[in-house]
Amino acid sequence: MSILAVCTGSAERLPGKSYKTGIFKHPVETPVMVDRQGLIGDAICNRKHHGGVDQAIYGMGSIDLDWWSAELGDSLVPGTFGENLVIEGVDSRSISVGDRFATGHILLEVTSTRIPCATFAARMRDPGFAKRFYKAARPGFYCRVLKEGSVQAGEAVTYAPFSGDRICMPEMLETYGRNLSGADRARYLAAPIHHKLRAKLSGG
Repeated sequence: MSILAVCTGSAERLPGKSYKTGIFKHPVETPVMVDRQGLIGDAICNRKHHGGVDQAIYGMGSIDLDWWSAELGDSLVPGTFGENLVIEGVDSRSISVGDRFATGHILLEVTSTRIPCATFAARMRDPGFAKRFYKAARPGFYCRVLKEGSVQAGEAVTYAPFSGDRICMPEMLETYGRNLSGADRARYLAAPIHHKLRAKLSGG
């Protein structure tokens, strides 16, 4: 397992929109420094919904991008979905909250799934893409940074699955905004979920 691509972006305006977004990411070959907020120099324009310590890094697996390339009939370059990292050999359908990815310099912990928004649909030039993304259930994963350092394409990655009850990314996507049963609520709170979801489930 290795880092297939590291992607950053600058603030750009979407066609027909008045606001700027950092969703346009592009692969970089040189090492990029990573702190608790994510890749240094990567644009995050709407910090109410994006970024922060529990959404510092957005990752996708190479298996996800290969699937989407076949689905869309076009070879997708890393960064197309706004992802910061593409990890070789990973399928986000099998990734769960609390799973960890480590290189020789950084340590990441999965906190939540990606929820598609209108900006994402506009970037894909398809008003129905958010619904299509939901249906595909290959949402990628957000991570917090447990160890700061640098990251570069080609680095080896070590994967450590969460030892508790697993909450996979498709399940998080499916249950987003819905009421959970008591058992599922307890299971979610026992995992290192995104702090905003934790506050919501805790009644905060």
